[in-house]
Amino acid sequence: MGQDEGTRELSLDEAVALANLLQREERLDEADALYRAVLDAAPQHVDALHFAGVLAHRRGHHDDAVALIEQSLTLTPDRADCYNNLGIVLQSAGRLEAAISAYRRAIALDPRHANAHSNLGVLLRASGRPRDAEASYRTAIELDAGHADAYTNLGILLNGLKRTDEAVACFCKAITLRPRHPDARRLLALAHCTLGEVDAAVVIFDEWLAEEPDNPIALHMRAACTGRNVPPRASSGFVERTFDGFAATFESKLQKLSYRAPALVTAMLEDAGLQPAACLDVLDAGCGTGLCGPLIAPYAKRLVGVDLSAGMLAHAREKGIYTELLQVELSGFLRDNVEAFDLIVSADTLVYFGALDEVFGHASAALRPHGLLVCTLERLVGGGDAVDHRLEMHGRYSHAESYVERALTGAGLRAEMAHAELRLEAGTPVAGLVIRARKPA
Repeated sequence: MGQDEGTRELSLDEAVALANLLQREERLDEADALYRAVLDAAPQHVDALHFAGVLAHRRGHHDDAVALIEQSLTLTPDRADCYNNLGIVLQSAGRLEAAISAYRRAIALDPRHANAHSNLGVLLRASGRPRDAEASYRTAIELDAGHADAYTNLGILLNGLKRTDEAVACFCKAITLRPRHPDARRLLALAHCTLGEVDAAVVIFDEWLAEEPDNPIALHMRAACTGRNVPPRASSGFVERTFDGFAATFESKLQKLSYRAPALVTAMLEDAGLQPAACLDVLDAGCGTGLCGPLIAPYAKRLVGVDLSAGMLAHAREKGIYTELLQVELSGFLRDNVEAFDLIVSADTLVYFGALDEVFGHASAALRPHGLLVCTLERLVGGGDAVDHRLEMHGRYSHAESYVERALTGAGLRAEMAHAELRLEAGTPVAGLVIRARKPA
């Protein structure tokens, strides 16, 4: 940088501080250019390496982020904050055991690092270690009595353990500390519903919507709680925000819930006599992190995945299985791709549709003659003959078997259905339908 009269060059430390400020102001291109300039001049500048890694993580470049932060730690291995940030990046990349190790290293360096204790608790819970997770959350709260995220995370854990009254107390505390904490509000309302205190839940959603009238999560969950103003399908905003929020731990959580939908879908394919000859155009409809991808790839010469969540798609992309991944709304994508696919697979996606007639119709149109649709739904139990579908308190729809049959027939599809348990919900099996539907010639 040149130096005129009355001016001087920034020092490297000042340049990093400026880049950090630009990063906080969301001026990411400028921050990135400045970090690069510093590292060109001083390749071992510890702070530039670390914050460039944090920026790479912000942009979804997790491998680059890990490499940069790890390089900074080889130079100064005693920085607890850096290990905590490394854990966050590894967690986003789905490398959960490595993230746990990073958080533990941060705690070893600074036993009073409340964020590291809380972050560690999240992964211990996702890894099926609830007692250790509870201890981590409680340690974070002891170290920082104002740690709203630790209270929220502890509440989630306790609610899953059916210690609902304790969970309510945690969510109330989180809201007291951070009045607009969206997760705490949603979870507190659902805990009240679980306790049969629907009126208390409605008050929470009403207060939330008074501040944010268009908040998709508040609107959807209020409808689920009250049964009023139920939308025909979950809004794109609800789905996107929900799944972006837990993309990093999605697969490990489902593993602990005995999640079976991808395996059930694959079994339906095998039972149809379909040969894994890599000769089909295949759509993974609502692909998420790509759990179905490895199971259906042997059938595909072209494998397309679509999903609303950018966070989920980032994890699917890392699997290197898909020919193409698109962030689009499913029904519209099907409508625009007439007779484009030989096989459409959808595991645990149509549970976010209440009315199925339209999406089944678009799926039928997107299939070629003799094409197959294989999907899962949650089965409505105890709804009565007059109920086609119901929005459950967890935010997904369950469907009456008779309605599903009518909707498939109306779409011109010949279907077979089987009952199955899809996963566990609060320790209880979720009743499901596994569907194989063929488009006639």
